[in-house]
Amino acid sequence: MKMLHPQHRARLERRMVGSTNRWRFPREAFSGDLLGLSQMCKALNVDFEEVLKNPDRLCISQIQKIFSGNLKNKTIPSGEADVILTCLGSKWQLHQPQLFQSETLAKLFLMALAQGTTSPTKELERLLRAHLHGNVKERPPIKKMIISLKINDPLVTKVAFATALKNLYLSEVEINSNDVLGVLASAHILQLSSLFQRCVAMMMNGLMPSTIKDFYLAGCKYKEEQLTTACEKWLEMNLVPLVGTQIHLRKIPQELLHKVLRSPRLFTFNEFHLLKTLLLWVFLQLNHKIQTVPVHETVLAFFKSFPKKHSFLDQDAGQGLVPLFLCLRLHGIIKGKNLEELRHINFFPESWLIRVTANHYHALENGGDMVHVKDLATQAMRFGLLFNQRVKHTDLGFPSLLYEHGPVSLRTERLVKYEIRAQTLVDGKWQEFRTNQITQKFGFVKPSCKSHALKVQTVGIPIYASFSFIFPTS
Repeated sequence: MKMLHPQHRARLERRMVGSTNRWRFPREAFSGDLLGLSQMCKALNVDFEEVLKNPDRLCISQIQKIFSGNLKNKTIPSGEADVILTCLGSKWQLHQPQLFQSETLAKLFLMALAQGTTSPTKELERLLRAHLHGNVKERPPIKKMIISLKINDPLVTKVAFATALKNLYLSEVEINSNDVLGVLASAHILQLSSLFQRCVAMMMNGLMPSTIKDFYLAGCKYKEEQLTTACEKWLEMNLVPLVGTQIHLRKIPQELLHKVLRSPRLFTFNEFHLLKTLLLWVFLQLNHKIQTVPVHETVLAFFKSFPKKHSFLDQDAGQGLVPLFLCLRLHGIIKGKNLEELRHINFFPESWLIRVTANHYHALENGGDMVHVKDLATQAMRFGLLFNQRVKHTDLGFPSLLYEHGPVSLRTERLVKYEIRAQTLVDGKWQEFRTNQITQKFGFVKPSCKSHALKVQTVGIPIYASFSFIFPTS
């Protein structure tokens, strides 16, 4: 007996269909055997005519595979369009095979087919068989079918919707960056998953102060966690150094801002810099007519103008903002000038300022020990540097801020718990380098005076370097 080649054996394997003994050769997920499909419906106790009237009960993906198999190159049909889609006040001329790439349009077509012909089953059989055998051009002309789609999504524009429909005919449709939100919304409505994911990738690579809000809200609206996570991660790094210097800070939703403030990865030059960014955000929420970023003194003068009887956060306008400012580590503000500024603007409740002052007093009284601080991830002092160019350890081009004098511990040894972190964006993905939480004694006797060195190997620029530390009880 002559043995069949394994490839031929797989191709000629037969499969029983329905409740009868009919067999078919499953060269594809659905081979075009409409009789087999009909028998399958009977086996499932489903009426095929009713299925056509209610396309949700039909496995449209099987029919889509038939068309997509012959539409890999997405050649534009030369024949006359046979489907007219009315949408957004316009009429769009489409071809039956192309519209089956969209599950939404496929359902509309099947419903129109069931209502517009006396024998929808035979009409669908004729359409499928003609397409399977490549006889689309030879089939007799049929009456143009009209389908209608109502869209209530304000993100969808005619230009964006046209781009999404063009994707039915072209393998790589060009997407304008200004229309990407509308194309994403159109792809969601038409259920074009590949186009939708392409828009998501484009948005993740196009995050900037002017787009962060709209892209984040779109990710929430369409439940695209990959996009919302990318927005949160981008804002964690850029809230203070970039967004906080532009008028686009006003657009950041409070929910997103709260998430970012709670993140242990949040980058800031120091705690007071983060406070200034938050105060500016509040100022812009309350002054909608301001179209340029004001100087810090203007923001301070605004909050000083409020009644002195109660702090701003104790008043109606500020009570809803308390969760944001609870995320700050006010004990990380140590300069007397900055602490005086906090008291004079009458922004924080008196109890908050007393607690900060008391914590500083007890730390100084105990030789620098921060008794009130226990958790490095949520309570540590934090400082950051932004490296925009490559530097060597011997270079002296660091900010002068690093050389400014501050309080000095008179102890010969100092116990420090710290962590060093560096992050940078490479090809749309964040690279993170970090040490573990290290507890180490520093002093005047070597080698205890050297901290752990964090080695970073990357091509990304800029590099966001953060240093967090506490002085535990020695």
